[in-house]
Amino acid sequence: MPANYTKPFIGLLIIFLVAASPTALAKKSDRNQAMDISAGKQEGSLDDSSPTILSGGVVIDQGTLHAEASRAEIRARGGDISQVVLTGSPAKMSQQMDDGSRMNAVANKIDYNVSTDTVVFTGKVNIKQPRGTLSGERVVYNMTTGQVTSGGEGNGRVNMRIMPRTAAPADKKKAAGEAETE
Repeated sequence: MPANYTKPFIGLLIIFLVAASPTALAKKSDRNQAMDISAGKQEGSLDDSSPTILSGGVVIDQGTLHAEASRAEIRARGGDISQVVLTGSPAKMSQQMDDGSRMNAVANKIDYNVSTDTVVFTGKVNIKQPRGTLSGERVVYNMTTGQVTSGGEGNGRVNMRIMPRTAAPADKKKAAGEAETE
């Protein structure tokens, strides 16, 4: 796979991390790792005239980054990637962060527009990492401005949980509370 395929997937990773926690950083060394892609089928042209379609259980690994989708559509313009669309039931992505914790994200569709540096997650979006979660039907992230817009479609709602930095695990809090009452 050409090196210019790396940028869209790293961009997707950054989106997940920023949406879940503004202070979380992806494993920086992953950007310098080879990208391995496996799929049941690939079809497309060697020029920009049609997208490259990967299907049949698409799996992408680059360092600690791991993505799975039923289908990936990659469009190019002028020889460079212009758009990557991952779809599945759901499409999944996971990566280790520099602090050693793990980020996991799922959505029915992940559409990354390289030209506008915008990622749109749609359909049962759920982004989790140790500091919190973000879920809803639609999340839009502008990588240039850092703006995150999320909302439900129809009567859907956005749900977020942000854990305090100083929170102890629940079992330690419970044990501390029991010790004080004895």
